[in-house]
Amino acid sequence: MVKSAKVESRVVKGQKPNPTAGMRHVALFVADLDAACFFYIDLLGMAIEWQPDAENIYLCSGNDNVALHHNPDSTQLDSARQRLDHIGFIIDDIDDVDRWYDFLKSNDVKMKSEPRTHRDGARSFYCLDPAGTVVQIIFHPPLSGKRA
Repeated sequence: MVKSAKVESRVVKGQKPNPTAGMRHVALFVADLDAACFFYIDLLGMAIEWQPDAENIYLCSGNDNVALHHNPDSTQLDSARQRLDHIGFIIDDIDDVDRWYDFLKSNDVKMKSEPRTHRDGARSFYCLDPAGTVVQIIFHPPLSGKRA
């Protein structure tokens, strides 16, 4: 059993609105916009939703939206401003996790881990996009197979 972290007791003011539909948008600074587009469009299969200019592109998978903002100096960003650990893409079929791993690896995507099954029944692996963002490909039973 996992011990819960001690959380300060705070009072919620007012009535909480209906729950969110989940995190469906992530915005990333990327040093190489072309390489990032190849990873997210050609390899992961996202579609261009909108490109307001040559420095910014918004991609959609039907469920999620990823914004890529070209910043040639993104490797020099103040690390105190960024606390992103990783982003994740939900896979609907557990066997597809391994297929994604093989596909991305064959396309020279740098892998951080091999696929593994977690105690909760999830199965996933981690890789890096061209900007160095950690990307998790995950079958997660409570979410997989449920389209937004």
